[in-house]
Amino acid sequence: MTSGPYEILLHTLDPESRRESTLPELDRKPDPWESSMQATCECLSWRGALDNLERRHVEDALGETIYHDFPVRTRSVVVTAHTLMDRGLIAPEELRARMEVIRARWHRE
Repeated sequence: MTSGPYEILLHTLDPESRRESTLPELDRKPDPWESSMQATCECLSWRGALDNLERRHVEDALGETIYHDFPVRTRSVVVTAHTLMDRGLIAPEELRARMEVIRARWHRE
């Protein structure tokens, strides 16, 4: 892949996952994390940290380039993290530490 601040995001792609290519795969009930992510994005927009329209434009651009191999439903989370790192609102080390905490909690359940 690549090195640098976005390496943490690029390494989240499960080798078994793939990009959806047909609409039936996209036509499903969102997972709980997806609903939480949407609420987080709404709060970021409301507080002025990341406008929803801007995020969608960035998601389109990065989703077709850097994050092309990511499933469509996961792109909003990696693009949001990417943008927050670009703006200096979260450091790659902080993101890595938070992800480790979440993974540890997930493995305990």
